[in-house]
Amino acid sequence: MAATRSFIIAAVLLVAAIGAAGLYIATRPSAEPEPQAPAEAGEQTERQTPAQPASSLTPPSFDVVRVDARGNAVIAGRGAPGAEVALLVNQDELTRAAITPAGEWVIILQNPLPAGTVELSLLMRTADGQEVRSDQVVVVSVPASRDETPLVVLGRPGEASRVLQGPQDGVGVGPLVLETVDYDENGSVIFSGRAEPGAGVRILADGELIAETQADESGRWSVAASAGLEPGVYDLQLDQLDEDGRVTAVIALPFERASRESLDLGGERVVVQPGNSLWRIARRLYGDGFQYTVIYQANRSQIRDPDLIYPGQVLTTPDDE
Repeated sequence: MAATRSFIIAAVLLVAAIGAAGLYIATRPSAEPEPQAPAEAGEQTERQTPAQPASSLTPPSFDVVRVDARGNAVIAGRGAPGAEVALLVNQDELTRAAITPAGEWVIILQNPLPAGTVELSLLMRTADGQEVRSDQVVVVSVPASRDETPLVVLGRPGEASRVLQGPQDGVGVGPLVLETVDYDENGSVIFSGRAEPGAGVRILADGELIAETQADESGRWSVAASAGLEPGVYDLQLDQLDEDGRVTAVIALPFERASRESLDLGGERVVVQPGNSLWRIARRLYGDGFQYTVIYQANRSQIRDPDLIYPGQVLTTPDDE
C-alpha cells in the first residue's frame, strides 16, 4: 500500500510515474470443445459468431472529470457499446453506469468525494462477462478547507501526466508553459506543457539539445528527454519556435535530473514540479504549509536551502501522521 500511495501523492503534485493501473483482462473459463464429426453431405450446420475476445476490446476511458470545491463530481467517458462501466475509487467499486449504443457513459456522483486524495479508475463489464480495466487513472485532491478548486490529474503508463482541472502551477512565458516533469517506469524524463498550437518546442540542458517536439492543435505538447541526460543539476531552457524556426518565447530555470536509485526508493515520494515550493507541497500533502519543515528535515541531505528546490528533484515525504 505504501508504494501505491506514493504514486497517488506523486500524481497529485503533477509528477510522473503516476501509479496508473494496467490493462486487466478476466474472462469466464470455457470447457474444451469436443471434436465434432464431419457434417454429412447436404446437412446444414449451425454457425455461431464467437464473442469478441477481451484482448481486442478497447479499455474504457475518461473524457471529462469535473469536481467542485465540495467534492461533487461529474464524470464522463467512453467504452464498448452495450457494456457497463464501474467507477472504482481507490480500487473499490463506487457506482456503475450503462454505456450507450454510441459508446458513451456519464456518472453524476450522489455523494461528494471526501477531502483528501482519491484515485479513480474504471472497470468495464461486457454482456458476456468479460472485464477490462482502464489503462488511465485519475487522481483527485479535494482540499480540506473546501475553498480551493480541487486538483484533477489524468495519468497513463509511459505518458506525461495531464492536469484536467485545478491550479496550473507551472512556469511560463506568454503562451509557452512547462507544466509537469515526469519519470516513466524506465526512469526516462518526460516534460509536458502548453504552447501556441502547431508551434515547435525544443528543450536544452546546459545548452545541449535533449528533446524537441511540436504542440498539437489544442496547444498541448509532451516529449521524453534523450537517454544521454545523466543525473545532476542543469540549466534548463525551453524555446518556442514559429514555422520559420525563429524563437518566439523562452523559459529558463534550474532542473535536477534524479538518479535511478532515488526513483527506486520505497516510501512516500514526490517529484518537484515547476512552480512548486516546500510550502505548496506541504499544503497539498498535509493541509498546512507550515509542515514544510517535515519535508525539509526528511531531505536535508539534498536540500541545502528550504527556499531552493529544483523541478525534477525527488523528495521523500513522511506520512501525514
